[in-house]
Amino acid sequence: MPHTNRKRINVPSVHLHIDPLSHQDMVDVVHKKVSIIDKELLEGMEFIASYPKSVTFFGSARFKEDNPYYIKAQRIASLLAQRGFAIVSGGGPGIMEAANRGASDVEGNSIGFNIVLPKEQVINPYVQNHVDFQYFFTRKVALTFSAEAFIYFPGGFGTMDEFFEILTLVQTHKIPQVPMILVGADFWLPLKHFLENLMYKTHQTINKEDVDLFTITDDEEEILRIVKNAPMRKE
Repeated sequence: MPHTNRKRINVPSVHLHIDPLSHQDMVDVVHKKVSIIDKELLEGMEFIASYPKSVTFFGSARFKEDNPYYIKAQRIASLLAQRGFAIVSGGGPGIMEAANRGASDVEGNSIGFNIVLPKEQVINPYVQNHVDFQYFFTRKVALTFSAEAFIYFPGGFGTMDEFFEILTLVQTHKIPQVPMILVGADFWLPLKHFLENLMYKTHQTINKEDVDLFTITDDEEEILRIVKNAPMRKE
């Protein structure tokens, strides 16, 4: 008798009885999630609205306190806090910690917007006031709401997401042209070259002026000048 290949079907040893969600179950889930979203947006915006002058810092959570970018972020945050700006971060380690630490060093306002994760992100010890968020997108809205400037240090996917989110909002005029300062020329210049050479020159997917919506600089005096001269946000 010829041998035939038959696909073996694996039958689970234990039958799992799972009822499909009813329409009412789905409605209840949606209402619960929307309720949490509304609460987080309202709390986050009301919280940051009590600080009329603020600067938001972004960057890698992996940098330790001996990293040159950590040290630089801490120093810049101190200088800005001394000039009356509240320092806002995601409340975690790395650049976030450095920014909050810099503000705390000079007894300035040090704010953290913490994300609640399955393996809970621990709020860095330099945060004075904080708000917790279940959702990344509501946290991001709060982090970017009303800041007079955004300062980006080298980072990973999260930093890139936050950078392109604000860049898109500015490009499409959904928010005013807020200063976006990119610290770390060695990290950011290759990205600028990609935007100029591929996105603009080769494929024409952006306009020439879109590449001028941000500033790459390591000069701390220039950073202070840009932030100092930034208009107060009204929205």
